[in-house]
Amino acid sequence: MTHALPSLTRDSLDHAIRILAERDPLMSSLLRQFGMPPMWQRSQNFSTLVHIVLEQKVSLASARAVMQRVQELCPGMSAELFLQVSEQALRDAGISARKVSYCRSIAMALHGGELDLKRLRQRSDEEVMRQLTAIRGIGPWTAGVYLLMAMRRPDAWASGDRALAVSLAECEELETVPSYADLDQRASGWQPYRAAAARLLWHAYLSRRQPRGRVRSRVVGERG
Repeated sequence: MTHALPSLTRDSLDHAIRILAERDPLMSSLLRQFGMPPMWQRSQNFSTLVHIVLEQKVSLASARAVMQRVQELCPGMSAELFLQVSEQALRDAGISARKVSYCRSIAMALHGGELDLKRLRQRSDEEVMRQLTAIRGIGPWTAGVYLLMAMRRPDAWASGDRALAVSLAECEELETVPSYADLDQRASGWQPYRAAAARLLWHAYLSRRQPRGRVRSRVVGERG
């Protein structure tokens, strides 16, 4: 009998961050300045994948507004029901033509059995990334955010995330924002707790941009 692989809990996240703080001066500084990050998480379903696609290269508020209109068009947000919504209706809801095609591609993969989100729970991080990125519209960032936020894997990492890169630049007072390759290289030092490091960097990013005590419950993405 197969079982889902371990996922982050509030306790294991706090434990991971304390370990990181002991090992890395940056993580220690962020923990002192901003405290423990929220336990951001999302559901493991088609709706979450659509929402992450909508967040590619747009503001959180914009993606959230579009997602609300999509949910009105497709109550329940199953892949089967989504495919019954016309492309024009989705465009009218504010989704670009490209993202409509991405979301329909994901829905068709789920409907046809090419992708099974429940079975992903028993797969390694590498296999989850491979299966997700095989679907048109799901790139490393989208797959990474799903792995990190929905599946809550302890060492997941959102490669290509602009907010993580900006946050690192701000925290280390760098003159320029690091490239995504440089960011990924820096993150390799946080293994096997990169999901905790990401949440702490996002927490710092959002805390700097929000009134005290009002940190948003979503991450900021850059590309799919």
